Amino acid sequence: MAQPDLPTLAELHARGAAQQPSYPDRGAVDDVVARLRTSRPLVLPHECDQLTDKLAEVARGEAFLLQGGDCAETFAGVTADNTRNKLRVLLQMAVVLTYAASVPVVKLGRLAGQYAKPRSSDLETRVVDGEKTTLPAYRGDAVNGYDFTPESRVPDPARLLEVHRTSAATLSMIRAFIAGGYADLRKVHHWNTDFVADSVAGQRYEAMAFEIDRAMSFMQAIGADPDEFHQVDFHISHEALVLEYEHAMTRVDAGVDERAAYDLSGHFVWIGERTRQLDGAHVELLSRVRNPLGVKLGPTTSADDAIALASRLNPDNTPGRLTFITRFGAGRIRDGLPEVVDKVTAAGLQVAWVCDPMHGNTFEASSGYKTRRFEDVIEEVQGFFDVHRQLGTWPGGVHVELTGDDVTECVGGGEELLEADLGDRYESVCDPRLNRVQSLELAFLVAEMLRARST
Repeated sequence: MAQPDLPTLAELHARGAAQQPSYPDRGAVDDVVARLRTSRPLVLPHECDQLTDKLAEVARGEAFLLQGGDCAETFAGVTADNTRNKLRVLLQMAVVLTYAASVPVVKLGRLAGQYAKPRSSDLETRVVDGEKTTLPAYRGDAVNGYDFTPESRVPDPARLLEVHRTSAATLSMIRAFIAGGYADLRKVHHWNTDFVADSVAGQRYEAMAFEIDRAMSFMQAIGADPDEFHQVDFHISHEALVLEYEHAMTRVDAGVDERAAYDLSGHFVWIGERTRQLDGAHVELLSRVRNPLGVKLGPTTSADDAIALASRLNPDNTPGRLTFITRFGAGRIRDGLPEVVDKVTAAGLQVAWVCDPMHGNTFEASSGYKTRRFEDVIEEVQGFFDVHRQLGTWPGGVHVELTGDDVTECVGGGEELLEADLGDRYESVCDPRLNRVQSLELAFLVAEMLRARST
């Protein structure tokens, strides 16, 4: 694969690139980038194009996007069990949405590359041995270490090589699970093992799984056994944040189109709320690649901002190319979203609308843990659906931070987790995630919203 004709890293950084590591040794950065440029791609161009086609169905109101996974992956978390657990909860959620809401679901993991995180402050202060200590903020394993020590918090470009290695390992495990039959619909009962089976959501799921089994048995009895019962399309995504990594992983495949560049670190990459400046480095770089793209839109977004971003990132107005991921907060979405959706739609722009109900609803509990209320998450999704119903547009999907494990990071839900419970199993290194039970509850509630929309 050839190197594309892109702006150089120096030219991108000259744009005042936001949320970038302050590497102490530029020579070491250059060495790492040179090694990444010769590393194997993690995904292939035709896979990215296939996802664009699927997202075009979302933009047309013919399918629903389920995008989910870790807030921030860690190198230590790359195990077969962790990968299988995340895949399992996403498969469960997709089955609930497909069966209960009768809508095709595009499955997109927030994994195999989600190692860098933007931060609201460059510095973090803690009390250590009775004294206040200030160090650089943790920006994800792609940049520095979580341990609160001066050595750990120094940005290290060699970590980008580990991002590539662990992303490849995660993707290989996902593909192996799927190829090995783990995603087969005949596994719907098997996915409901462990602690989830004892929850109300798990019991609901088990009843639905029984209905699916009966339907499949009938179809097999009449000689129908389509491939869709036994396999699944699954793609990966992450925030395209660290410019050195994304630039080095952008390639041209002459076998596809010698003029077409793809960021082959993931099928779908998105620009965050903090890096969506129209004249900024991230918009400039991703405007040059052919992957399907997302942009996070927060409460400060105007309709003109969204239209300008669409013009820059999707000048040909190709359906499936651009997804707007809204993150307004439960208390703001009904006021802030309608004008943006209305004017973008009136401009004739082909975009998919997806709700991120996580990032606008974070607060600090009295115990000091960063958390989210499950009820706020649901309220933002409901507001998202209400706005689109009023405007006659399609609520195209949800983008959630979740885990397949029994963590205690978000309060509320059917388990009625309290702030006092957060310390029991708080494992996130950055933002709080829905646990597996809460994720399944969310899927059932979203399915009800989809059903209500069709009535």
